[in-house]
Amino acid sequence: MQRHLLLALVLATTSTAFAAPPGKAYVYKVVGDRALRLYVTKPADWAAGDERPAIVFFHGGGWVGGAPGQFDEHAKYFAGRGLVCFQVQYRLLDRKKSDPPTICCHDAKSAMRWVRSRSKEFGLDPDRIASAGGSAGGHLAAFVGMVEGTDDPADDTDVSPKSNAMLLFNPVFDNGPGGWGAKRVGDRFDEFSPYHNVTKDDPSAIVFLGSQDKLIPVKTAETFGEKMQAAGVKCTVRIFEGEGHGFFNHGRSGNRPYYETVTDCDRFLAALGWLEGEPTLAKPE
Repeated sequence: MQRHLLLALVLATTSTAFAAPPGKAYVYKVVGDRALRLYVTKPADWAAGDERPAIVFFHGGGWVGGAPGQFDEHAKYFAGRGLVCFQVQYRLLDRKKSDPPTICCHDAKSAMRWVRSRSKEFGLDPDRIASAGGSAGGHLAAFVGMVEGTDDPADDTDVSPKSNAMLLFNPVFDNGPGGWGAKRVGDRFDEFSPYHNVTKDDPSAIVFLGSQDKLIPVKTAETFGEKMQAAGVKCTVRIFEGEGHGFFNHGRSGNRPYYETVTDCDRFLAALGWLEGEPTLAKPE
């Protein structure tokens, strides 16, 4: 049963993951003989010296699958709204082993540090960098914002990997007993699970979940939101009735969930002062 659920997760979260990502590719990290890349989508009116907000996207795939490209349309839209967008390639776990997602977490934090340390090059405000992701990518997006430690030993830890806002699409952020990924994490869940690391200095978040998600209970998302609010952190949780895992992806259900989640993210960022005006995404017919 667990194997079937994992396969469903990989398929649901990576339906668009293998399209060639838009934007220019940059190597942010080399591990052995492997170069890891991220893909940058800039606004049409971008100029050196800008101080724009940014979003760093992490794809889904259960830590074992997927590739940059899942958030192509999100990146294009938010670049059109004036943000600089990044889609991150990270190392994947071996499906046949039960390793915890250490290398995924290492790469996620390395990518955030790479982006922040190059704020001037990319015309960014280093204090307005959001992390975003779906499913396992949602875990990584929450991880970089909320969990201390599990840094790549080669990273410059003087540069913060902490995001300033989080856009979380059906995130598997509870990795404790009974949560997703618990078999891989075991009794080390405090090192990996955002759900178990809520503190008052966490970034504001918006969370999206389908009521029929077979991997993440609605109660998990609701309790996460309650814990964040209790800590004094702004957190909005939106439950989409009748929707399953990966419902938010572009191309699903006539793009209605895509439209709703993107416009919600737009308004969320506007409330933080990162965007101005109403969302510009056309409503699907």
